[in-house]
Amino acid sequence: MESFGSIECFVRSAEGGSFAEAARHLSLTPAAVGKSVAKLEARLGVRLFQRSTRRLTLTEAGKRFLEEVSASLTTIQNAVANLASAEGRPVGTLKVSMGTVFGNRYIVPLLGQFMQRFPDISPDWHFDNRQVDLIGQGFDAAIGGGFELPQGVVARKLTPAHRVLVAAPGYLAQRPPVLLPEDLAWCSGILIRSPQTGRVRSWQLTSLEREHRPLVLKPGMTMSDSEAACCASAQGLGIALVSMPMALPFLDSGEVVRVLPDWYVDDGNISLYYAEHKLLPGKTRAFVDFIIEQFAEQGLARQFSALPQ
Repeated sequence: MESFGSIECFVRSAEGGSFAEAARHLSLTPAAVGKSVAKLEARLGVRLFQRSTRRLTLTEAGKRFLEEVSASLTTIQNAVANLASAEGRPVGTLKVSMGTVFGNRYIVPLLGQFMQRFPDISPDWHFDNRQVDLIGQGFDAAIGGGFELPQGVVARKLTPAHRVLVAAPGYLAQRPPVLLPEDLAWCSGILIRSPQTGRVRSWQLTSLEREHRPLVLKPGMTMSDSEAACCASAQGLGIALVSMPMALPFLDSGEVVRVLPDWYVDDGNISLYYAEHKLLPGKTRAFVDFIIEQFAEQGLARQFSALPQ
């Protein structure tokens, strides 16, 4: 029987595309991972990878072997993790990715309560506004919006991802009233540039009656962060389109008000993503259930909605 460690080295190398990526995941050296995979190939009598200086590529035999062993490997690992739980409590390192501002503002404040309830879980939380490779990078879960759903990953909706137009009261007082989307064309816009693509995205406004109009603002300045756009808008520098979670503190303080409150942008959902397994690790199940529970108890989905309550 092939060793469990060698098969794990093979699977992680295939997922990460390199021995170095597998080594980071397994806390080994790249040389140790490569040696383990080479021994596995020797015992099986087939080559599993085509090696190059930049990346590993699975051979046909490697692809077949990966399909046959990867799901079983995950099931065994999850079973071991769950069985190892101290007194039936979830244990282990919980690796989660989330947006920087959203995570710090809405998820980190829940950490104390989470740790009190699950003291044997060790959080390893990563704050990044870019989408991660949940399985390939070894994350247990991720929180965000607009994720592509690769095979084996599921999404649990937490809240709608609505964007709203905001401006400082003083800015609006000095200009003709903005009553229709067409009136925005004469207003200075604080535009959002995608940090991933470098492009300024085009948006479509939706009314409470489900009418649709293009959003057209006179370019005034460009930001790559919604919170920065809120700060600029609060200084009276123009109208910004920002996500509700980012706008909420500014709206509550009165620094900004909604412009065209009957119109908003529907940008999908903010969801909780995790790998789909028959036997989900206890630490991941605990985190998923806890976050869903807290969002419901605090009414965050209602607060993040641009629709009238």
